Amino acid sequence: MDQKKLIRYITYAAGGICAVVLAGVALLFLMLNVYARDLPDYNQLADYNPPVVSRIYAGNGELITEYANQNRVFVPIEAIPPRVIESFLAAEDKNFYNHPGIDLLSIFRAMLTNVMNIGTDKRLIGASTITQQVAKNFLLTNELSIERKVKEAILAFRIEKAFTKNQILELYLNEIYLGAGAYGVAAASLHYFDKALDELSVAETAYLAALPKAPNNYHPIRNYDSALSRRNWVITRIVEDGHITTQEALQAKAEPLIVELNRKRQTVPADYFMEEVRRRIVDAYGTDELYGQGLYIKATLDPDLQRAAQKALHDGLINYDRRHGWRGPLGQIEDMANWQTALDEFQHSKSLGDWDAAVVVEILGESARIGLKGGQMGFIPLSEMTWAREQLEDGGIGASISKVQDVVSVGDVIIVEAKTRIENGENLYSLRQIPEINGGIVAMDPHSGRVLALVGGYDYKMSEFNRATQAKRQAGSAIKPFVYLTALNAGYTPATLILDAPIVIDQGDGQGKWKPSNYTQNFYGPSPMRLGI
Repeated sequence: MDQKKLIRYITYAAGGICAVVLAGVALLFLMLNVYARDLPDYNQLADYNPPVVSRIYAGNGELITEYANQNRVFVPIEAIPPRVIESFLAAEDKNFYNHPGIDLLSIFRAMLTNVMNIGTDKRLIGASTITQQVAKNFLLTNELSIERKVKEAILAFRIEKAFTKNQILELYLNEIYLGAGAYGVAAASLHYFDKALDELSVAETAYLAALPKAPNNYHPIRNYDSALSRRNWVITRIVEDGHITTQEALQAKAEPLIVELNRKRQTVPADYFMEEVRRRIVDAYGTDELYGQGLYIKATLDPDLQRAAQKALHDGLINYDRRHGWRGPLGQIEDMANWQTALDEFQHSKSLGDWDAAVVVEILGESARIGLKGGQMGFIPLSEMTWAREQLEDGGIGASISKVQDVVSVGDVIIVEAKTRIENGENLYSLRQIPEINGGIVAMDPHSGRVLALVGGYDYKMSEFNRATQAKRQAGSAIKPFVYLTALNAGYTPATLILDAPIVIDQGDGQGKWKPSNYTQNFYGPSPMRLGI
């Protein structure tokens, strides 16, 4: 080929390349121009006011309960430890402080990886920066489309111009969802490890940083191996970024992934009290304020008095109910060959609290052997059944209990409470029944009117009706001051004689006769009014 032809071919090729480049630039400009229209206003990020947890505290400062639509504790960027920031940057956006909103190198790497994975079952990978994730989480949707990605990139550029890197990072670390209802790093730290951010180890911060990609896929219990692998990958990235040494990384990877998901917080049994407080807060400030504005609410509750009131009402109702007899088992299991399955499937409407449902497996002389859910075995001695005399239709109770068969039979589904004593390797249980009668207690400071304890019923799960604040109660002797005050105004004195004698009042059609009497069932004839007072 001569030199002229070669020059001509090169010229044509260069022209073609230029035409393609110009067409690409024009297409890109057109796309940006189209997608840049009607984008959300990113300036609203300057007024970031996320929903945070409202907390109610007792009079002694003890936390009683929390209310929130999103479990979040906002933490300013200055209070977030460097270790936490380094872990998230290593996992999500190592070039965060250097790129203008999008990371071209990461985009090219992701495109190359996705091309190589064509034909495989591997999921497409993205290359979103933290700024892009802020744009998506705050201003866009999770829709998987080219349009959304283009809008995300445009907004990322604009956000980078309007806000500092630390402001963007603060938005991200407080907004990001990290699984199990926890939003933001502070709430996730408390949920998974029951620790403040500055108490987390390298391994723990690495696990939190592993979650944004797919929290459900890295559940620390259901998907332990995947969670551990992802955490260790983050630790490797932290080493590569130079934030920890290889030795520190080896130590962190050797740590087991231990979380505190099932821990039980020490709480005050104050469901009725708290529901009354919740209603009053909502009436005064609204639902959005309570569930999203992080209110600090100091209640008058005294935890010790509340626990005492709860126990007093609980024990009193149980003892009263026992004195009125045994109403029988919850039900009956016919096929005792499969009692475990039948007990697991047994449906009952009662809330048992700390008690358990059990089935009588056999009668052993002076005790009943029982089976519980999960196959655990135990027994109830006759001494724990003697209270269970039959409840009669007229309100009385039956004969005394002399043997186990007077109370239960094989196949009976009953309610039991575990005792501390263990005999022959099996737990000792007591026979129980849910009280039919209910009640309420209020304890107030007579000087200030503060409610120190309030219990509105036997069990809030069984009935949310608050008998302390919502019930219409009988006046009883509280009516006496009004009656006697009226008499004094009419000219009576404490020395005025009033005849105390039997009286019968016809209450009207179908109402029967009413015959009031004194507590002693005696009548005292002419008596001074002060005796009645």
